[in-house]
Amino acid sequence: MRGMVIAGTNSGCGKTTITLGIMAALRKMGLDVQPFKAGPDFIDAGLHRLVTNRLSRNLDIWMCGSDYVKNSYSKYSGSADISVVEGVMGMFDGDNSTAHLASMLNLPVLLVVNAYGMAESAGAMVSGFVAAASDAGADIAGVIFNNVGSERHYDRVRRSIKDTEALGFLPADIDFKIPSRHLGLAVAEENPIAGHLIERLADAVHKSINIEKILGIAGTVSLPLHSQQAAITTPECGAAKKIAVAYDRAFCFYYEDNLDLLKDAGAEIVKFSLLEDERLPDNAAALYIGGGYPELYADALSRNISMLKSVKGFAESGMPVYAECGGMMYLSQRIHDFEGKAFNMSGVMPFDTVMKKGRPALGYREIALNDDCAVGRKGEVFRGHEFHYSVIKDDTASENIYTAKNSSADLVDAAGFRYKNTLASYVHLHFGSNSCTAKNFLEFIKEK
Repeated sequence: MRGMVIAGTNSGCGKTTITLGIMAALRKMGLDVQPFKAGPDFIDAGLHRLVTNRLSRNLDIWMCGSDYVKNSYSKYSGSADISVVEGVMGMFDGDNSTAHLASMLNLPVLLVVNAYGMAESAGAMVSGFVAAASDAGADIAGVIFNNVGSERHYDRVRRSIKDTEALGFLPADIDFKIPSRHLGLAVAEENPIAGHLIERLADAVHKSINIEKILGIAGTVSLPLHSQQAAITTPECGAAKKIAVAYDRAFCFYYEDNLDLLKDAGAEIVKFSLLEDERLPDNAAALYIGGGYPELYADALSRNISMLKSVKGFAESGMPVYAECGGMMYLSQRIHDFEGKAFNMSGVMPFDTVMKKGRPALGYREIALNDDCAVGRKGEVFRGHEFHYSVIKDDTASENIYTAKNSSADLVDAAGFRYKNTLASYVHLHFGSNSCTAKNFLEFIKEK
């Protein structure tokens, strides 16, 4: 089972670009590549899918625990020729860092270093990372430099490396850029990377990075046997129930495991578009609206009046609805964009949402339920993540059934609003954080 982790010295060093480049180069060699993303990020995982044509899986130790992460890696990497795990932030950032993940999965690390503005000093930086990795039980098997100005520049940084091997570089003048916006890079559903650009990136990797050496490094390790045993499964829950899942350019932030766990529990997932379709899928037993960028498509969403009425009627009739972040914004009365313009939404929840240009709400969340709802019973605990630039305008009329803490166990203001059988929150729950979640969801549907 061949695999590797691509880590960075810091956020913004070029880790995602080099990850996509290596994936594209391996694909061009005819290999089936299974992508993974460390941490809770949706956007990078979507870009992985564009390049590899396989769904990328989030490996998040804090949200799901080490056993779940090991089993996820084993389950999805088993059918591929090679697996590539993109790290999160800098290699050692956070209690559940990329270094921790690499050590836990027994995978070699390729370290990405932004070479802009330095030459021989790169050696000292890499030496420190190699030593720290060893202390953490991880192995930096090679270094890839990004933003290299010339062959001479690369030669200088390459010769400075003493503790591991320089595997190549990407030049500073490479014509490849992923569009970005307030939550990060553009999402895969917008097709932000044209096919010829992926091809160009793959060619640049083959030209300047030793991909054969990387293949050799990836083939030198294997997972510990105990992590290859159990598949991720959830008990069956009777006949299949149709769950309508909103999926389009505006709503595409889902943990793929959430959808798979629902299917394993007995659900039929039917995807539809809140932008393009006129009404909810026929015979839907529940509605799931994930996150995304509804603020960018607020005008189009507000003009799809038949869909707004369909969603409103579904919720008012007492049918189960679960919405996260952007999905909650769609259920609000109105979305106010960055310029202050208001757009009518479905009006299920009794508040507006307003986009803000200041610091976003960001972080891990542990949720305890104060009452029964779509995802579980009173007292059950789940973990997830939130990241948003919008705020709720006047939620005093809303019923909150969440008690929320951050990763430091401090109480935080992360509400879960209930209206009839609708549950809406800014928090993206990972259903793998509680093995009963998918089963709970299906049982809740059967009761309604």
